[in-house]
Amino acid sequence: MSGKIKSRSAANADSISSSVSCDERILRDCHQMYTDPDSGLITIAQTVGVTLLPPRKKITVMLMGNHSAGKSSFVNWYVEEHIQRTGVAIETQGFSFVTSGRKRESLTGNATLHLYPHFKPLQEFKGVSEYLGTEICTSRQKRFSLVTFVDTPGLVDGDMKYPFDVDQAILWLGELCDLILVFFDPMGQALCKRTLNIVEKLNEKQGDRLRFYLSKADEAGGDSDRQRVMMQIVQELCKRPGLNKCGFDMPTIYVPNPNKPSRCVNQIEEVCRTIEKTINQTVQNTLNSLEKDCNLITEAITETLDNDRQCSIENRRSRFKGCLLGMLGFTMPLLLLVTLVLGSLSKDMLVLMLGNSGIEALTLYVVPALKAFESLSAEVQLYSCAGLVLLSFIFILLARFSFRTKPTLSGKQKRLLQQKLEYVQEVVKIKKKNLYEEYLRQSVGDQDMN
Repeated sequence: MSGKIKSRSAANADSISSSVSCDERILRDCHQMYTDPDSGLITIAQTVGVTLLPPRKKITVMLMGNHSAGKSSFVNWYVEEHIQRTGVAIETQGFSFVTSGRKRESLTGNATLHLYPHFKPLQEFKGVSEYLGTEICTSRQKRFSLVTFVDTPGLVDGDMKYPFDVDQAILWLGELCDLILVFFDPMGQALCKRTLNIVEKLNEKQGDRLRFYLSKADEAGGDSDRQRVMMQIVQELCKRPGLNKCGFDMPTIYVPNPNKPSRCVNQIEEVCRTIEKTINQTVQNTLNSLEKDCNLITEAITETLDNDRQCSIENRRSRFKGCLLGMLGFTMPLLLLVTLVLGSLSKDMLVLMLGNSGIEALTLYVVPALKAFESLSAEVQLYSCAGLVLLSFIFILLARFSFRTKPTLSGKQKRLLQQKLEYVQEVVKIKKKNLYEEYLRQSVGDQDMN
């Protein structure tokens, strides 16, 4: 399968721009605050060495189960359009993403991975990209505008060979999905060992995202037959380590058919409520993550500015210390040279050069040192001069090392960081607060908002 895109006509494309739900708008605005190329949080965070991931605008719901368990039929029922083919031969079935968009479209091959860049590692599973596709439809039914379904290949036992490592691909997808719906078909494939093995492995890390359903419950016969099938499935699941949970729940569901009434209790709306609950939790998690990321950026910028101020203080100290050591290093040999030169000049020459007051100062300060130096033997004088030169050299080396300063930010860089800090605190956080209030107003009245 190549990366080409097949266009189809959209029956209700004009209705896409109709009313957008509050949750959809919140997730979209949060995503925009992260990804804006100029003032997005990701761009701001990169300037201070912080890496952020943008929140998704939709939740991802993966459906898995044995072959003909009703996964595709459920997707068609949820979106109220015939998107997924049902009863597809296992040999031709792969991973199918179903999402809402502006017009009806089918994506195949690389086009799907371009649409979902966070799923690109799927390419590492040999053969998966050849059995990968996306169906985009314009349905706005239920909460579909906030959901991306991942319809996985039907699982079977025996010698059936898949064109890719289906077990590992499903396990990898399970780590990225917000909700995993496991459908058990009561018509002989419910105890598929491959399905149970994958469910057991998924439960190790994603147990809180797993939900189990007995699909096609209306085809299971009478109540006693249905109870027997459910007991068999529950017993098999509870035999697996980690799946033996108290209060194990497995609602019975089936796609309602007006032409085929059934007395079986249908809990398919429970699936919708589970999806809606996941959406609500995702909105809350996104807003909470926005708050945490704002605090993370604020701390990083504040720390950067504080470190820069500390570096500036240390640099000033280093420069002062270097200047002092440098002066000592050059002053000592210079004084020695001046002393020797003045000592070799006649008194008349000194009077001519310095005057009487200068001679008095010279006699007071220099002559005692000169006499003390002359009282030394020639060998000691030589060693003393060499020692002073060495000491001066050491002072100069120390001065050079002291002048080594740490890099600091320019005035422009500090102003930009300060502006970004103010933007995060005064703009993004206020937007986040307003979005949270907007979200809460869906559940509580204005009188309860403080």
